Amino acid sequence: MNNSVTIDAGRDAPGGYKVDASRGERIGRVSSEWFNRPADERYLSLSELMASVQGRSERSRTRTVESAAIRVEASRDDAERLALVLPGADRPVAPTHWSFGQLAGIVGAPATYLRQLPAPLAGINLQYGLTAHRAEQVKTLEVENGRVELRAVTGPDYGRIYDHELVAAVQKIAGNGTGDTRWKIPGVLDWSTGIYNPRVDITSDTTTLYASDRDVFLFLVDDLNPIEAGRLPDGSPDLYFRGFYCWNSEVGAKTLGIASFYLRAVCQNRNLWGVEDFEEITIRHSKYAASRFAHQAAPTLTRFANSSPMPFVNGIRAAREKIVARSDDDRTEFLRKRGFSKADTAKIIETVLAEEGRKPASVFDFVQGITAVARDKPHQDARLDLEGKAKKLLDRAA
Repeated sequence: MNNSVTIDAGRDAPGGYKVDASRGERIGRVSSEWFNRPADERYLSLSELMASVQGRSERSRTRTVESAAIRVEASRDDAERLALVLPGADRPVAPTHWSFGQLAGIVGAPATYLRQLPAPLAGINLQYGLTAHRAEQVKTLEVENGRVELRAVTGPDYGRIYDHELVAAVQKIAGNGTGDTRWKIPGVLDWSTGIYNPRVDITSDTTTLYASDRDVFLFLVDDLNPIEAGRLPDGSPDLYFRGFYCWNSEVGAKTLGIASFYLRAVCQNRNLWGVEDFEEITIRHSKYAASRFAHQAAPTLTRFANSSPMPFVNGIRAAREKIVARSDDDRTEFLRKRGFSKADTAKIIETVLAEEGRKPASVFDFVQGITAVARDKPHQDARLDLEGKAKKLLDRAA
């Protein structure tokens, strides 16, 4: 990687460097994961995470069966116990909360209602649905975990990408994710000083490596090598670092996806601040999903990890240098021609004036104003619309 624009991480302050987190986009996806993950879904290293998801995969098996051939068993002695007997299986399997919902969905039964019934009664209803519903093939995913659990029930063409395959792809560029390579679990922004400290202890409170019985989610950054892309109004460097997050579900709960970006900071509750150049790809678990992962997603992650930041830096510089408005009429015309409402146009100009001490003149000025206004939008669609327009402006300037 070309490090010609990388600066010393400790140059600006002991234990960190000064950033302006008020600029760019704020993305809350990682924060949402951080907030909702219980302790047993948090991992302190990629090797620990890999051992968990790979071990689960090694204890798993799949089979394709006729839905009408599945037999439901319920215990009269235990009102909450329900099991399934699958064709070709030597013992019953216990459905998880997730797979029970998938099975109910296949036969058109309301899973929430069935879960409220005693197991014998729920079993009768589910068995009727399986028998009366048009017979079709389904693919099961079972795991041995003291007992045999049914983790997923999907269509026969479901293109499963296992969680350990995604983790392995990340390990190729990030090692253990704890600092043995340039890619690591992020540090923390101190809002009181504006100092971002990339070196923090990895604990269950700070980790960004997660996995449950339904999914896996990983977020890593290259924050020991900040990149200078221009200057702030006070003359100090505008610093960024690279980051990416990725996710997958091998049981059909969500797509596989990878998002890459440049950002200025990560705060304690794992919000991403000052995000620029956000790119995302997703892969549905369709018939050829495994091939797409091997030939598209994994190489994309490797290319981003090994790429030079110069195209990003040059794009930011070009946007800073491209003057598009010199008067109030120019500013209004520039935004209105690009589909901004009269109200948003006024807010964007006012925001730049308040934050920069001057009215917008360059493409970069307008982009910063647009993303700042987008952060205050209460509705996601409106926020994404503004952020999309800001990215288009930046891309065209580059």
